[in-house]
Amino acid sequence: MDKKIGLYICKGCDIGNCLDCDKLIEEHKGKVAVCKTHDALCNEEGVKFIKDDIASEGLNSIIVAACSNRVFPELFDFGNGVMTERVALREYVTYSHEPNDEDTQTMADDYINMGISKVTNTEIPEPHIEETSKEIMVVGGGMAGMTAAKAAADAGYKVHLVEKEAELGGWANKFTKAFPKQPPYDSLVEIGKDDLINSVTSNGNITIHTSTVVKKTAGQPGLFDVTLQNGTQESLKIGSIILASGWKQYDTDKLGKWGYGISPDVVTNVELEDMYKKGEIKRPSDGKPVDSIVFLQCAGSRDQDHLPYCSAVCCRVSLKQVKYVRELYPDARIYVIYKDVRSPQQFEQFYMAVQNDDAVFFTKGELESVTKDDNGQLKISVSETLLGDDISINADMVVLATGIVPTTKVEDEGVTAEPAESEVEEKPEEGKTEDGKKAAAGAEIGARILNLTYRQGTDLPTFKYGFPDSHFICFPYETRRTGIYAAGAVRAPMDFASAVDDAYGAALKAIQAVESISRGVAVHPRSGDASFPDFFMQRCTQCKRCTEECPFGALDEDDKGTPKPNPFRCRRCGVCMGACPERIITFTDFNINMVSQMIKSISMPDEFDEKPRILVFICENDALPAVDISAMQRKKYNAMIRIIPIRCLGSMNTVWISDALASGFDGIILIGCKKGDDYQCHFIKGSELAAYRMDNVRDKLKQLVLEEERVEVHELALSDYDKIPSIFDDFLEVMETVGPNPYKDM
Repeated sequence: MDKKIGLYICKGCDIGNCLDCDKLIEEHKGKVAVCKTHDALCNEEGVKFIKDDIASEGLNSIIVAACSNRVFPELFDFGNGVMTERVALREYVTYSHEPNDEDTQTMADDYINMGISKVTNTEIPEPHIEETSKEIMVVGGGMAGMTAAKAAADAGYKVHLVEKEAELGGWANKFTKAFPKQPPYDSLVEIGKDDLINSVTSNGNITIHTSTVVKKTAGQPGLFDVTLQNGTQESLKIGSIILASGWKQYDTDKLGKWGYGISPDVVTNVELEDMYKKGEIKRPSDGKPVDSIVFLQCAGSRDQDHLPYCSAVCCRVSLKQVKYVRELYPDARIYVIYKDVRSPQQFEQFYMAVQNDDAVFFTKGELESVTKDDNGQLKISVSETLLGDDISINADMVVLATGIVPTTKVEDEGVTAEPAESEVEEKPEEGKTEDGKKAAAGAEIGARILNLTYRQGTDLPTFKYGFPDSHFICFPYETRRTGIYAAGAVRAPMDFASAVDDAYGAALKAIQAVESISRGVAVHPRSGDASFPDFFMQRCTQCKRCTEECPFGALDEDDKGTPKPNPFRCRRCGVCMGACPERIITFTDFNINMVSQMIKSISMPDEFDEKPRILVFICENDALPAVDISAMQRKKYNAMIRIIPIRCLGSMNTVWISDALASGFDGIILIGCKKGDDYQCHFIKGSELAAYRMDNVRDKLKQLVLEEERVEVHELALSDYDKIPSIFDDFLEVMETVGPNPYKDM
């Protein structure tokens, strides 16, 4: 559209006292249709001031040069057809630099020029609209799955609840009692399974599919084509999916260190639950009553050779089972050997109640061995106890607190969630997706629960522990598959109560997904973003970088390797744009040309001014808010810095570095989120990909005969705001050593 731009410079928050706003108006009034100042744009009068000009002058693009776009975002939304760009004069300039200084004034000029350039080279995105389904599928009929199904159904959505067993209930069918739920937290309670099953089966919005597996999930959110199998096949059109397939017990074949297999009297906590449910706990070897019993904690958990993580509920399960034994055998001697007892929050009172039983002996210690004597008695040897001495215990039974493994974990840990051959008729060829397409080079071997047709694997991408991958701080229910959410123990080890709470969160996310998709806008973290990537296929070289690197599996390929977008899978991160060497991928409001023009709009002093220019590309999620916080703390940094926010460091195309160096910038800093196992990147792989692409940057620097020190990459958490000034100032010192960019005056 033809742009008619209005530029409004706010004088509030000390901006007017730190900058010559009249000079800014004089500098820029010839570049836009309307150019004005106001004492406080964020108040009612200020907003009306802009709205009146929109109406009278026919403005369709507004630049608000005031505070960060993270402040009052709704206030400066002027409706459909009007683009708004925010220029953070307060945070980037006046709060973080010396007032009424020549360099501070120049910085303000540059940021306004960048804002004008950005608006000039972008358009208002039009959402991708198709007729979509709002039906939700929940996979797994345990406590989490049933709760999620009921929550979504109660909100008015049609739900398909898929359970591979013949009846609902999951693990709740195998257990008798749950942990205490109310003060004084010393008595076990009913699980509540039967009431939940009745609520689900009587809900008219829920269709229940028992003895059923998911044979195939094709398509994209809002348009998932799901094939269910239960003897016959049934096809569904699904909007979003909740995976609540639960957990498996850690492989007992790997518990030899804890004595499993040397005697039938060494049992797991799951096996003890089964005994209690049947009404008796007796020695499996001879059926005799139990006079003494030892509970061994962390059997497979918190062990680098087994499960490195804590399984969260094992300690409380043992406390519960101690009460089982005490109920059946009031005079039995009970021993609990632990690494640490983890019974958090109100359950500390539960732990204390069991501790107060004089017949229960607790000690911290390291298990040395579990052996069997000639009489069949078990001998448990423990070192490094609380008292420092080694101890030996003779017992009738040993109960192992075995760990929780998600059903998404594949067989290498001894656990498989793969359906039986009879349940799924055929498997795809090795290296192929379910629909016969070639899988991505890094495709994960899936657990075969959802049987997705995605190039990047048949199921949800997982952590190294097998749990579905998500942003562990900000988006716990999210996975790397848009519109598919994890809930319950498949997401993280948890008890029934936590799984129920978890299910409500996942149900809400599934509802948000179908509603957002129906409007053609993105889900987290760019919620409401109507843009989506556009591909100029005529120049595509089928290099596959975009399809391989997309964190969310948004791109399929044809037989030649040409990308086939699935817009409803897209999270709008721009990683594909950063990956493309041909620069054929653009967003209407975020594209290669837009950023290149912003770079060129920045003033460039000549080398004799001894004023370097440093360009900072910064992730909008953690790093950019950290800059804002640093500014609010009035932390100062060098005025030679210019910041360009980008959606994700993974969206950083190396051509921008070339443009910046060719324009005379002396150095470039890239700041993104933390990567690695504890990543904080909102787009999963953005920072990791940016670091990987630095090889291309180094090659470009060599081509230009420039020093590698001219480009630095940093990772920041939101809490690292205090590091911002030192990162900038330290880099300026490096540039002083390296010297001016030789391309500055060319």
